[in-house]
Amino acid sequence: MVTHMDDKNNIILEVKDLKLYFPIYRGLIQRVVGHCRAVDGVSFSLRDGEVLGLVGESGCGKTTVGRTLLRLYDPTAGEIWYNRSSGERIDLARISQKKMKPLRRELRMIFQDPFSSLNPRLTVKDIISEPLEIHKVARGKKAEQRVAELMEAVGLNPALMRRYPHEFSGGQRQRIGLARTLALNPRLVIADEPVSALDVSVQAQVLNLLQRLRAELGLTLIFIAHDLSVVEHISDRIAVMYVGKIVEMAETTTLLHQPMHPYTEALLSAIPPADPDIRPDRIRLQGEVPSPINPPSGCIFHPRCRYAKPECSQQEPLLQESTPGHFVSCHFAKELSLKGVRA
Repeated sequence: MVTHMDDKNNIILEVKDLKLYFPIYRGLIQRVVGHCRAVDGVSFSLRDGEVLGLVGESGCGKTTVGRTLLRLYDPTAGEIWYNRSSGERIDLARISQKKMKPLRRELRMIFQDPFSSLNPRLTVKDIISEPLEIHKVARGKKAEQRVAELMEAVGLNPALMRRYPHEFSGGQRQRIGLARTLALNPRLVIADEPVSALDVSVQAQVLNLLQRLRAELGLTLIFIAHDLSVVEHISDRIAVMYVGKIVEMAETTTLLHQPMHPYTEALLSAIPPADPDIRPDRIRLQGEVPSPINPPSGCIFHPRCRYAKPECSQQEPLLQESTPGHFVSCHFAKELSLKGVRA
């Protein structure tokens, strides 16, 4: 579905009630007996040039959201409206893969694992130039020149372009993946835990590199991670996910110091204080993370919430704007006084 609109609020991406259910098969005839609700009603918007951090514990659906936005997975339901610089407005959830191909020049992804995301049989030159050749942007000497420019941009020596991935460290491989992502001058980049497999010192280098490239190239980023301290360093806004749903979303400073959802409070309490003399006051959640195959009734977080009341198990809270720019799905968000990180 394609329409045209005036981009009044500088919105580049608008996601409405996105769902992705994976079918569960059993028996000899592979009968569908249920669904895994990996993404269950996610909604948010993204401004041009903004960095949105998407955080939550492992298995909450962060990566699945990113892959679904780029149509690496076909969504079960929902809308993904992408506003092109030409003014064209496209619902990525409804177009075919054939029509999606030219849009992949503008929508790119940095994959989590710098070891498995690069083809070990290709040289760095071939890896970075592959998108250029697929989209018929450059070949031969022009492609090689572009590869050299990209390697310099991400802090790699162009003289190494004929080496293979196994000859580089983890941080260097992630830079190669970043160079490949930037090859087609994308507008929107989804970074799927790009530093989680790296050492802390290398993490800082890659994060600083992303910030520099964002400033120079005007990139719009969805930064997926499970470490709030990393997301804080790079994000303008943060969305917190729990079992396939966004439970809170706000400006970074607001969310860190004035959380309104009990799950966000628990995540923030796990951030170690910078001062070693300060004893951390960590909130330890009781019970297990609910299964997305058989989620609890009412609020998805109520079985582990220390503030839960009978209403929480009966009625599901909607993600609503509690204060300007601060969205939360909690029946008692305005009544609770939750702790954020120390100033």
